[in-house]
Amino acid sequence: MKDAGGDRPAQIFTNLSAIAVIIGIVVGIGIFRLPSMVAQNVSSEIHYLAFWLAGGLISIIGALCYAELASSKPDAGGEYHFLTEAYGSTVGFLFSWGRLAIIQTGSIALAAFILGDYASVIYDLGPYSSSIYAALTIITLTTLNIWGTHPSKNTQSFLTSLIVLILLLAGVAGLMNGTSTDLEPPSDIGSSSAGAAMIFVLLTYGGWNEGVYLSAELKDVRKNITKVLISALCCITVLYLMINVAYIQVLGLETIRNSDVIGVALSNQLIGSGGSFVMAIIVIISALSTANATIITGARTNYALGRDFQRLGFLGRWNKEYNAPINSLLVQGIIALALVVLGSVTQEAVSTMVDYTAPVFWLFILLTTGSLFVFRYKEKESTSTEPSFRVPLYPATPILFMLVCCYLLYSSIAFTGSGALLGVGILLLGLPIYLFARPRASRR
Repeated sequence: MKDAGGDRPAQIFTNLSAIAVIIGIVVGIGIFRLPSMVAQNVSSEIHYLAFWLAGGLISIIGALCYAELASSKPDAGGEYHFLTEAYGSTVGFLFSWGRLAIIQTGSIALAAFILGDYASVIYDLGPYSSSIYAALTIITLTTLNIWGTHPSKNTQSFLTSLIVLILLLAGVAGLMNGTSTDLEPPSDIGSSSAGAAMIFVLLTYGGWNEGVYLSAELKDVRKNITKVLISALCCITVLYLMINVAYIQVLGLETIRNSDVIGVALSNQLIGSGGSFVMAIIVIISALSTANATIITGARTNYALGRDFQRLGFLGRWNKEYNAPINSLLVQGIIALALVVLGSVTQEAVSTMVDYTAPVFWLFILLTTGSLFVFRYKEKESTSTEPSFRVPLYPATPILFMLVCCYLLYSSIAFTGSGALLGVGILLLGLPIYLFARPRASRR
């Protein structure tokens, strides 16, 4: 399908640069904040570590399903493209609207706010210090991406390398300097606690699915997309296990449960009173990495939306000179800045954002995985070339992952309560916009 501007994305992402984007999105601020919430819902150290291992394995199962989708239907729209092809333009539009209005822009604003909080520890700019830093972060990174995909992906590779090195050093230092702890076997724990623990674990692993948005720009995508997704997740799982073993060894499970800033607690134990400053720098780097990678992938969905909907065509223009969807980046940046303004006057805006995005996120992950069955069924009636990758143990693998998605969708609705209703309400606002936007004839 032709885009609105006549130019298409160039295949400039190598395996390493694509892996860097995925790791940059996933290995972010969550690993320095969410382990305490996981620890509050487990009964022992073994139980705690088992959840982190299970989170990695579940994510890898999901990545295998996504790898078949991306290798057979590579497109800059990623999940939006799969959903549109499988279920029609209405579902695809609602998904893309959810990313534009809630998920991606909310994630960018959240990372920017956390950067602002920690930057204010180093140098306070006054009563709106966090908001000022957050706005400057969004403006700077959006400008970097408008400058072109080459500088943004190179910056992402550099930031991701720093984060991986920091986590490796922290994990090794924790293992070398921590007190040996006898791991106690897990005791019985309620299903509601297990569900809550898994929500926080998979929220920390969240973002691996963003790799499919680079499929139109990944060199030899049919061959390499599986390597990219699985390699990134294996690396992330190892990093998460290392840092969590370090948390256990140095701090112990009870301290983890009671610490809202577990990264600061670890750094203070390892290097003394200067730990707070060091952790502030680490979180700033991590937030920059997360925000930049989210900006890269979020703009691709907006581009695909404009490409396929006539009255949103300005979003579907791809600038060949800079190899970037400039209009999509600008709109995304404006919405993220609006959320920063909202957050500066409403203190609960950021925490509410996390609540109402979880059910929407798992709903569309579930539907995207289900599209694999739709495409397999259609494949029987066509003579098209088979994808380079086939998910192993089909249909058991996608069914297993869909069951996990159903459980997490239920758990996230039960956990967030009214926040889930807010997210659904914003999502449904996309219906009248869809009627106005009018899909292009070939997408109806």
